[in-house]
Amino acid sequence: METLPPPALPCAVFLVFALAIAGAVHVAWLRSAYSRYFSAPIDAGASWRGRRLLGDNKTWRGFMAMPLAAALVFFLAAQFREVLPIWLAAGIWAISASELAFVGLICGLAFMLAELPNSFIKRQLDIYPGATAPHLGLRVLFLFIDRIDSTLGVLIVLSFLLPVSGMTWIWELMLGICLHWLFSCWLFALRLKGRPS
Repeated sequence: METLPPPALPCAVFLVFALAIAGAVHVAWLRSAYSRYFSAPIDAGASWRGRRLLGDNKTWRGFMAMPLAAALVFFLAAQFREVLPIWLAAGIWAISASELAFVGLICGLAFMLAELPNSFIKRQLDIYPGATAPHLGLRVLFLFIDRIDSTLGVLIVLSFLLPVSGMTWIWELMLGICLHWLFSCWLFALRLKGRPS
């Protein structure tokens, strides 16, 4: 999958839009009755130092929609690249639709996996799912991490698969923080999350 890195801003905008659409599918899946069949915790109740590894909020159903939805969105972006606005199409890597679908699948998986270390650390600090840290410094730190972890996970994995410019990282992190906040508020409004932050 050798190719040149796309222009930074169009590439970041493409990634944000693609992951936002996949995220919308993810939210719809979480709202569906079918997803509840897969609501078993990922950590299966396991603990370390007397504390849960991840907690009851991190379930298998959370991993079922985002990777597949991202793969489909990336695939469609490649298929319809020619009808997209020129500036946006320039932000998509010049690879086949099937290759871009694979990249989307991995990015969607990375988006979800990148949230797990943060959950693990919170559980070890006795911060329960949906609760905030007891100290202001920790609250600010975890608020920042909550905003950046998924986007950072996507960028790291993506950089192993395709060339990504440094400016794409900067744009994507800035746009990704805003997107993550909007989705957190949406999940809170839908009562799928305990707090809007």
